[in-house]
Amino acid sequence: MLYNLIQIVAFQALFLIVYDLFLRRETFFNCNRAYLLMTSILSLVLPFLKFQSIRTLTTKNAVISLPEVFIGSATPSNLDIEMANHAGITIYEPETPIWLLIFYVGVVLAGLLFLFRLGKLYWIKSQSPKRWNGNILVVPIIKSSAAFSFFNTIFLGDQISDSERPTIYNHEVVHVKEFHTVDLVFFELLKIVLWFNPLAYIYQNRAKELHEFIADSKAIKHQDKIDYYQSLLRQVFDVHHMSFTNSFFKKSLIKKRITMLQKSKSKQKNLLKYTLILPLVFGMLIYSSTEVRAQETINTESSSETQELTDEELLEIYYNEILKKNEEGVDFMILSNFAGISNKSIERYIETRESFLKLKAFTKFIMERTLERKREQAVLTDEDIERTEQIIKGKHKSYVDYLEWKKTDEAKAHWESITSDGVHRLFVNDMANKTPEEQMEFDQMLKGLDSDDFHKVVITDGKSIAVFESVENDVTDEIEIPFHAIDNVPSLAECQDSSSNEERKQCFNDFINDHVKQHFNSKVAKGLNEGRKRVFVQFKIATDGHIKDIIARGPSKDIEEEAKRVIKLLPRLIPGTLKGKSVTVPYSLPISFEVE
Repeated sequence: MLYNLIQIVAFQALFLIVYDLFLRRETFFNCNRAYLLMTSILSLVLPFLKFQSIRTLTTKNAVISLPEVFIGSATPSNLDIEMANHAGITIYEPETPIWLLIFYVGVVLAGLLFLFRLGKLYWIKSQSPKRWNGNILVVPIIKSSAAFSFFNTIFLGDQISDSERPTIYNHEVVHVKEFHTVDLVFFELLKIVLWFNPLAYIYQNRAKELHEFIADSKAIKHQDKIDYYQSLLRQVFDVHHMSFTNSFFKKSLIKKRITMLQKSKSKQKNLLKYTLILPLVFGMLIYSSTEVRAQETINTESSSETQELTDEELLEIYYNEILKKNEEGVDFMILSNFAGISNKSIERYIETRESFLKLKAFTKFIMERTLERKREQAVLTDEDIERTEQIIKGKHKSYVDYLEWKKTDEAKAHWESITSDGVHRLFVNDMANKTPEEQMEFDQMLKGLDSDDFHKVVITDGKSIAVFESVENDVTDEIEIPFHAIDNVPSLAECQDSSSNEERKQCFNDFINDHVKQHFNSKVAKGLNEGRKRVFVQFKIATDGHIKDIIARGPSKDIEEEAKRVIKLLPRLIPGTLKGKSVTVPYSLPISFEVE
């Protein structure tokens, strides 16, 4: 919730900056009014809009995230609760944070203040004589020079001179007919919810300013401009001012109103300025759809901490980690495995963000070592330096650029052209519905598995991957499918009675939770600093139901090995299926425990 409130404030700031810089001085008053209303509503709505089609441009959800297991005295934090909610699990929330209590208290006080002022207004109305002028109720205020309107009621002080009364009345009538009070009440409610946000008050002030410009521009049609100016300048009222009423005379606005009355109408081409809102809103949609506050795909390749870092920050972390491992004398092959250089990573069509940045960090490490070696041998040239900088920079500036490139025909052709290690690769538009041409090419590749040159066929549509291997002249296949594409999730025999995927998933989650709590030995963390520790485990449930490809990342090697041991103890499971066929499903499991 706190993050959403911060986003609302940030979006309002951007909208107001555009308004003040480009639109405020234009005479398109009704357009400006619509802009203020629309953007204030958008700022409230956009943080909660999460379009999957936009999100998939920058994120890849290919792993089922199991709810975190809390062992011993470990208790869930706010982040843990969000992660569990993403996984579909409800857990008891901790005590309400202090900032949230302050927020609610502020909302209540602001609401009571609004009700008090509203009650005061109706008290004035009830204590004063009233008369109807058509559908407008006129309320004279005894011993007052105030003038303001509220919905269809116009309040006029009895001390206003007879010569000024028609001008003021015509002005307030415009406020009534244009429903300006609706705008102000809306902004008043916005101020109640966002009582701490000064931008909500600025929004209301901008709206009141516009209301006066609109009323002046229409009221002046019934009166000479000079007389109208003089009427404004002669008044020095002690106006009864409320933020949700339209007061005729507000001293701070009089100069602006006169200036705007004298201003020439804006040119029609200036209406194009309002199109600035389109890229602004689209950018906000991209941000709100792709930002990750609590990790949606918690796995060893994409932890919640890394999701919050920029590409540059994460690249620097991985680079420093490689340098540290190298200084500790870690074998070069281990370093390359850390960077994800393996046959398994080559089979993927789209690398994860972390794999992509690790490879860039490893490339930087290798190229800088090469430069250093040439420098020591005194054979380093400017051409070497330039070429090295280009290689380190790479073809893609960011992971987002990489994902965009992966959608191109060039990227697909490049992936298919990699035939190292006896692997045929084929990209299709839809794994489940291949075109006749794609099916023919695929069949030919399968036939080629009997040759000495190729022993594996990898086919993908960018979302899922199928791997076909030749084992002693028999073709076997392994299909790895992300969770969102599965018809039936992996489960236990005792979970099969459940009627839906969600119930089977819940049954399986409960089993994993109990299994880890029963077998995980947190004593292996002895020697670590006290506090909460978390280890991330990733594994796959293969097409035969066995657990395979277990990897773990935690604060120590002993903890990682213990996590792997616990996962290896899982029994044989019922594999997931897609269109009636068993598939391999990757899982990720975070485990938390306290070190006393």
